[in-house]
Amino acid sequence: MFSKPPEEIPIVADEIQLATEDARAREILSRMTLKEKFQTLTSPGIRRIYSTKPIKRLGIPSFRVTDGPLGVAYHSSGFTKCTRFPATISVAASWNRELARAMGIAMAEEIRSVNRHMLLAPGVNIARTPVNGRTFEYFSEDPYLTKELAIPLIQGVQSKGVGACVKHYAANNQEIDRRSNNSVVDERTLHEIYLRAFREIVREANPWSVMGCYNKVNGVFGCENEYLIREVLMDRWGFKGFVMSDWFATRPIETAEGCINCGLSLEMPWPIRYKQKALMKAFEDAKFTEETLDDLVFRLLRVMFLTGVFEEPSALPQGSRNTAEHQALAQRIAVEGMVLLKNEGDLLPLNLEGLKTVSLTGPNLKKKFGRVLSGGSSAVVAPHEITPLKGMKEKLKGKVEIVSDASKADVAIIFAGLNHSKGMDSESYDRTNLQLPEEQIELINANAKDNPNTIVVLIAGSPIAMDKWIDSVPVVLDAWFPGMESGRAIANILFGDVSPSGKLPITFPQKLADSPAHHSGLPRNYPGDEEKAVHYEEGIFVGYRWFDEKEIAPLFPFGFGLGYTTFAFGDASVLSKTSDSITVNLEIENTGERTGAEVVQVYSHDVQSSVERPPKELVGFEKIVLNPGERKSVPVLIKAKDLMFYDVHSHDWRLEPGEFELQIGNSSRNIFSKITTGI
Repeated sequence: MFSKPPEEIPIVADEIQLATEDARAREILSRMTLKEKFQTLTSPGIRRIYSTKPIKRLGIPSFRVTDGPLGVAYHSSGFTKCTRFPATISVAASWNRELARAMGIAMAEEIRSVNRHMLLAPGVNIARTPVNGRTFEYFSEDPYLTKELAIPLIQGVQSKGVGACVKHYAANNQEIDRRSNNSVVDERTLHEIYLRAFREIVREANPWSVMGCYNKVNGVFGCENEYLIREVLMDRWGFKGFVMSDWFATRPIETAEGCINCGLSLEMPWPIRYKQKALMKAFEDAKFTEETLDDLVFRLLRVMFLTGVFEEPSALPQGSRNTAEHQALAQRIAVEGMVLLKNEGDLLPLNLEGLKTVSLTGPNLKKKFGRVLSGGSSAVVAPHEITPLKGMKEKLKGKVEIVSDASKADVAIIFAGLNHSKGMDSESYDRTNLQLPEEQIELINANAKDNPNTIVVLIAGSPIAMDKWIDSVPVVLDAWFPGMESGRAIANILFGDVSPSGKLPITFPQKLADSPAHHSGLPRNYPGDEEKAVHYEEGIFVGYRWFDEKEIAPLFPFGFGLGYTTFAFGDASVLSKTSDSITVNLEIENTGERTGAEVVQVYSHDVQSSVERPPKELVGFEKIVLNPGERKSVPVLIKAKDLMFYDVHSHDWRLEPGEFELQIGNSSRNIFSKITTGI
């Protein structure tokens, strides 16, 4: 395993407050018996699989968690209906940090209302393969974009005294054989791609928990991986929270001491390795020390104080759920996350006044996605769900007639995509290919033959191949999984109440073989060889990095997205520069006739590096809204740490002296200005 470097541990914010929580946790810890310490390490059993065991003698209440990350999951909240927010990938497609923070706050308020203390979210695993069944639960293929949106979301959650649990640590990038596969990944790639978001989140957002993964990483299961948890997460990064297992992730692990010594504070959903007799025997055999045990228990107790477990309910931030404000936020996230992929002839936005008839069809027209465990542990059941059909009926009522025959309609709209069934977008399963089901392809082509004004609205959580139908249709809108207000959000985009401003957080390949995990076609790269070892032979070239390095044309590139207005970009310049950062300034003007938003994206290229680096890497972005004719300067901050690479010789991050070419554009493939500068 990789050796440990000396690395400065960051100073945690709010030292005085944390010192108070520390003291209270240590006081209770000092009074606990060995048996009581063991009891805190897992749940009471099958009936309370989302809770810890209370210790009545010391007045230690139960600590209760709930699944996410689309909101408060139905099955883990006492079967409570709550606001169903858009999928995480939709939040990422908004490229809006403040929107992510607002979502975190709203979810925390809903968690408070169901008397839970921690949200098992966000998921920050990198999209190595576009067919991962949980792609919709994660942010991006890019670690920078992932951490830039995860950090404010976590800060929003924890601002309400609710803990965030960042998952799944680490290199958990596929659902097939997820409980047994072995991610074989070199040191630089592990840190630079798959650990980077976790590292920055720990240092900037101070999450109160991290969830260990099912899979092995370089031969060691995540929940007994001393290198990942004790050495990297805790010692190098200075993580102060506690680590819990994913549900049943400890089953293949052989010993209790393996989990104890690596730093696992909480085994879920019930005792497997942390059974009382096994723990006591391992302790008596000197397989772990009481000092190590105390550290695990202290970490959990400290978070219990931070989340107000010991406080009177009246002293805590008040919760609320299913409010008009939360539902409006869900709709706004859905709107800002939608990505307009094609708009030939400016068919969109549709004009209500100019339409007489519209045909609506497709498998997702009437579909409700909020059902118990639909898609897996992230399932949220909302008090209502506005389907595309309902949203369109509300928008068209009394103005436009809905007809069934596409050939007799002014516009034909097809609501296609995926659902949460096996082999689509769902936990526990990966997709087998990138294509839509054959019957959907036939439907799209048949409608397009009957009506040249055919619009395809995709409701899905991962990339889709379009080679069999995209040339037949003028418009493609990717709505992701847009949450409980989906129908209204989609209608508002289609009819121009809001201009689309989403940008792809993940590359859409033309075919699966173009993607880095699938380029060789060999099982050793995906889904794994005979020993279930998955070899990450593409290294640091993940997502757009791969497509750029190999000069492969994607179907739609990372960062791409159209709108209903046009923008003119001036020349970029360096506004300021210090030893820690560079601020790039860009003039941008809305030259169209509608208000719209644009995302200014900055990529770096290391001009002369001692190691192999991608042609470009995202290092900064800003989203700006401009009215017609409005012109503004957009400063974009690039931090020196985001220009670093991971050095395998020093086992640490390194900023190499020299020049960087900063490439400014509105997608990874549309660069309109370049600046060469040093730092």
